[in-house]
Amino acid sequence: MMLRILALAATLATPAIAQEAMTDAERAAFRAEVRAYLLEHPEVLMEAIGVLEARQASVQAEAEAQMLASAQDQLLNDGFSFEGGNPDGDITVVEFLDYRCGYCKKAHPEVAELISRDGNIRYIVKEFPILGEQSTLASQFAVATKLVAGDEAYYDVHNTLMAYRGEFSEAALGRMAEELGLDAAPILNVMQSDEVAAILTANRVLGQQLQINGTPTFVVQDEMLRGYVPLDQMQQIVAELRG
Repeated sequence: MMLRILALAATLATPAIAQEAMTDAERAAFRAEVRAYLLEHPEVLMEAIGVLEARQASVQAEAEAQMLASAQDQLLNDGFSFEGGNPDGDITVVEFLDYRCGYCKKAHPEVAELISRDGNIRYIVKEFPILGEQSTLASQFAVATKLVAGDEAYYDVHNTLMAYRGEFSEAALGRMAEELGLDAAPILNVMQSDEVAAILTANRVLGQQLQINGTPTFVVQDEMLRGYVPLDQMQQIVAELRG
């Protein structure tokens, strides 16, 4: 029966004139035989679904690679994002994050461990507040800290914001700055500046360009990883990229 189905399938795959030559009875017979075969061998459906999913994943990966290639300068050389790890590393990890995102907080120590253990990873942070006003406030504070006090102060604030479990307000952020030994007043004054707004807007536009709608999202070379990725899986991805 399978040979009969394949023969009829080949007929259906031919130009429209050949298909039109089939009678209604032949079409009905073909459909009945296909249905009977699939009911007898349902594993064929799972195999077909697997092939379809693999093809869709391949198409998506290629599309994402093209998107990332078109945004290399914004991702890697925007001139304002924090860069940590090894600036000359052979692998670059870019993270889009939100300080109120639970999975960002979960990923944070593992990302730090990945960078520390490896020693040859360049790490770039993209402030990407998408979870409301408090998220925006926290990112404004982080960006303002970098502008006013530099990278080291920014990274201290970044780590503290990730560990923080309370509500974000200007008063709370001011206390946080003081506890870290920073002068809070100039940082708070810069938070609402046009420069900070321009940086966050640029990150938001980049995220839209890359179809990022959740955090954390990682860009590792030409791969996009959406959501939390465990440390061991991230290490495996890095190792595979190195070949």
